Amino acid sequence: MSHNILITGASGYLGGTILARWNNAKLPPYNTLYALVKTPEQGEKVKQYGAKPLIANINDHETVTQLIIDKKITIIYFLIDAFTGKHQPTLIKALGRVKQETNLEVHFLQTTGAKLFSRHAGIPNDRPLLDTDPELYDIVKNATPPHEFVIEPANANLNVIDISEAHGVRSYIFAPCLVYGRGEGFGNQISIQDVDIVRAAKKLRRVYRVDTDNPSWPVSHVADTADLYLQILRKILSGDAIGYGKKGFFLAASGSLPWNDVYAAMAKGLAKHNVVDDEVVMDADEFVLARMGEALGVPPSAVPVVLGGKCSFTAVHGNQIGWTAKYPPEHFFEVVDEEVDLIVQHLVD
Repeated sequence: MSHNILITGASGYLGGTILARWNNAKLPPYNTLYALVKTPEQGEKVKQYGAKPLIANINDHETVTQLIIDKKITIIYFLIDAFTGKHQPTLIKALGRVKQETNLEVHFLQTTGAKLFSRHAGIPNDRPLLDTDPELYDIVKNATPPHEFVIEPANANLNVIDISEAHGVRSYIFAPCLVYGRGEGFGNQISIQDVDIVRAAKKLRRVYRVDTDNPSWPVSHVADTADLYLQILRKILSGDAIGYGKKGFFLAASGSLPWNDVYAAMAKGLAKHNVVDDEVVMDADEFVLARMGEALGVPPSAVPVVLGGKCSFTAVHGNQIGWTAKYPPEHFFEVVDEEVDLIVQHLVD
């Protein structure tokens, strides 16, 4: 019996791009691809990619559990609600039951964020932190996040690993970073992080720096990010050993860029669109941080978490399993005008 796969978040930026690239990925054989969707309309959309829709509310844990067991789903790609841990245990336990009934290896991939491996989460950043570091689980577990709202998503990743291990499920923690580029799916086609730069700049008519140093952050084109998701799946379907559980962390990044360079490039593009008064980037003071917080719907203290910070998390694991990013970090600067144009078109006040 071959694998049945369930993907969540098919209407999202990353999930939609994965589905759009699915057929060209030429994956090893599997049985059925299912997509968990909320509405019949979304169900019709996912069919064009060869996915069978499962219409259910992720909050209805009983129904979702039964679907996983009835459909004998053995691989789940979780791409929704990355910042809480309320749904993952249900899905993982259901996979554990499928394993008992089928004797197949079962797999759960959790989508998280690079923030959880940055100084925002209390992670040391004085050296590159490889996604293959054998101590990574313990580093995250022993960290003291300086912001309370980072604690829940950090714990969600640890819980995925622990609960999966307890139920015989192979888990993978997948961290996108500053992702850019037009999404290829049927739903959301814009990223989150650089969109927030635009959202804040639009309200204040200027781009502001939120850090006093010049920290860097990992970056990745959306196509490269989707391709790493697919490469992990390719290896799972092939039965290859790729590292899971405490050795199953993956960062999708081609390298890093200094935030100040990102702000400067975005400011130029935004000035061309008359979203900001000019392309000069200034330092944010307390008053500015408060206004930026209003634009982003977060308290002023959280603005630097949303729009800056240092992350020395470094992608190695993907390369080890045969993934290679096609777009170097500097590619962001080549397409920043298109990126700004795309965001401005899609951004609704």
